[in-house]
Amino acid sequence: MQNNQQTTDKIATEHALPELLFETSWEVCNKVGGIYTVLSTKAKTLHNIYGDSLMFIGPDVWTEETPSPVFTPVQVRQLQKWAKEEAPKLPYGLKVRIGRWEIPGRPIAILVDFKPMYQHKDEFYGMMWEKFKVDSLHAYGDYDEASAFALASGLVIESIVKFKSLQDKAVIAHFDEWTTSMGLLYTKAVLENVATVFTTHATSIGRSICGNNKPLYGYLKGYNGDQMAQELNMQSKHSAEKAAAHQADAFTTVSEVTATECDQLLERRPDVVTPNGFENDFVPSDRQWPAARKAAREKIFQVVCALTGVKLPEDTFVIATSGRCEYRNKGIDLFLDSMARLRDSNPQKQVLALVMVPAWVRACRTDLQSAMKTCTNEGLSDPIITHMLNNQDQDAILNRIRQLGFGNREDSQVMVVDIPCYLNGNDGIFDMGYYQLLPGLDATVFPSYYEPWGYTPLESVAFGVPTITTTLAGFGCWVEETFNAPMQQTGVDVVRRDDFNYDQAKEDIVSALISLIAMDPAKRNELRKKAQQTAQAALWTNFINDYVKAYDIALGKHAGK
Repeated sequence: MQNNQQTTDKIATEHALPELLFETSWEVCNKVGGIYTVLSTKAKTLHNIYGDSLMFIGPDVWTEETPSPVFTPVQVRQLQKWAKEEAPKLPYGLKVRIGRWEIPGRPIAILVDFKPMYQHKDEFYGMMWEKFKVDSLHAYGDYDEASAFALASGLVIESIVKFKSLQDKAVIAHFDEWTTSMGLLYTKAVLENVATVFTTHATSIGRSICGNNKPLYGYLKGYNGDQMAQELNMQSKHSAEKAAAHQADAFTTVSEVTATECDQLLERRPDVVTPNGFENDFVPSDRQWPAARKAAREKIFQVVCALTGVKLPEDTFVIATSGRCEYRNKGIDLFLDSMARLRDSNPQKQVLALVMVPAWVRACRTDLQSAMKTCTNEGLSDPIITHMLNNQDQDAILNRIRQLGFGNREDSQVMVVDIPCYLNGNDGIFDMGYYQLLPGLDATVFPSYYEPWGYTPLESVAFGVPTITTTLAGFGCWVEETFNAPMQQTGVDVVRRDDFNYDQAKEDIVSALISLIAMDPAKRNELRKKAQQTAQAALWTNFINDYVKAYDIALGKHAGK
């Protein structure tokens, strides 16, 4: 901890600190995906450097009936006068709530009720076309919602900066992902002296190319972003994101993989690559780890026994994949096919594979709840899924598990169980959080095809669970570049993936798993420690200077450097 503090103190001493540093994201106090993890773990290190000059802006999507579990409304000295005198006069009837984001560092958070912006969207869309050629005519889906929030955030930043007379001071406005593009553009239009930073965590058009089953990597140099946006009906999102990337004083992304993608599809090379770090505050200590592992495995085996009627042996090798529900992009297809290939390889131990990927859940299975209470050992009629889905017949993961013939019965050497809920500790079956279950695993597999960074494998090694990822994941590339060493030394196996080597990647994954399954307990414990050492190299204190560099670039443009 002392070294961490020395690092942040050194940064604070050697770099120009802004009067205010705003960071705007749809995932501030609003957990939707991996960006929440980026921001909520980065906040502590940023706050150590910038203190309460750091302010996060997020959407107020909460109600009295469903309040945010991570936001506490409180008065903060830096905004107390503005909140009293100016916030009530925000244009268009916008309202804000000011408080603390209840994460390590407890930074200031401003939640913006952006709904009044909907009725004024055409006015702002016209402004964005005239000034930045953003095409909103083809908007659909979440475009209006994201733009309304982004514009409202820009208006809030404008109000605070002008009220505090900071127009000629060092102020940074940092915007994350295409969803905040219009906030950056509005800030650029009305606050010429505010330095802007834009981070794309994944280009909207790159993700769309992959999601539409088109090859990205082998053909990347032949793709034109604007042309592909038109073909895939992505004109509005792409044009907003591209404009923000070009207008930002500093443009960043999270990995070299995505930097190459930005260069081709957005036609601007990022100024800085800002890898996603990690805080290990909530990782069990060596003293806590045995109990955490025991509790996780007991729960996993209890659920599986009630679901399948099979009491698993204690030395069952438990594998999992998790993350966003993107069947091809996240490599869920490859994971399932690898489990089928592993089954055909006759592993020497019982294997349980868990798919921890949230889907369109209707409810938890009441028959499974009852079976867990009565401890019956008969098994259920559908022993491969823990929750009921709204689209049970159309779910790609569930259909593929069935197609591959996983029966999950007494003679099943490899079982696959679909856990399609958010593991937030309140799902009705496990009632344990994802991080509580993670120590119970023996390995994880994240064979991504499109993965700008990859928090899930990083989280896995932080918890001492060896992981398999790919060369198409930013984290996988970082491990290769940083360590250039095999899994035995890092706890990470980086499997080569490209547009056309699906079958070979599957064989490589199975080979790595067979080696792990055969490993004796002493070597496995040693590997667990190697994995944790790898995660230590990815702590935010080791990565935060990349963000500071981006801030210096942005501020430098306004200082005439």
